[in-house]
Amino acid sequence: MKKYFAFGLILFSLVGFAQNKVKEIQNTIDKEVWKPFQKAFETLDGKALNATYAKEVLRATPNGIDTNNAFKAANLQRFEQNKKDGVAIKLDFWFDSRRTNKETSYEVGFYRIGFTDANAQTNYSYGQFHIVLKRINGVWKISQDWDTDTINGVKISSADFKKHLPLKF
Repeated sequence: MKKYFAFGLILFSLVGFAQNKVKEIQNTIDKEVWKPFQKAFETLDGKALNATYAKEVLRATPNGIDTNNAFKAANLQRFEQNKKDGVAIKLDFWFDSRRTNKETSYEVGFYRIGFTDANAQTNYSYGQFHIVLKRINGVWKISQDWDTDTINGVKISSADFKKHLPLKF
């Protein structure tokens, strides 16, 4: 009986250690990717946003699949247009699921983007994302990015987003 108890204690300790290591990696991802990603959106900094992505990215949206990084040029253009139009952006998000190892993280969550125009009118856009991050040359980068504004044909709404509190960095 003592052998089983000792084995169980060792196993429990190893699982706890592994979970702490995963949490440590996810904290690094938050610092290297998610905090700069959110800041880039909110400061309309397309170059900083694009810097959170790998050199080669698979990006899928309801509009199609981009394997040529066309979305990066679109980010620059969109943010410049937002600046010209006097639009401010507030990005909030939370994770529904994160699966992480030393080199790869698969992260699923929900986002809310608030667009406030020059007349102080705010419109919100909601969606779900699936992101694959890779550790490239010691730095975490987004390598695959998929998002949608519907689930099973139903538009994602504020009610979906309100299931959890947004992350604070």
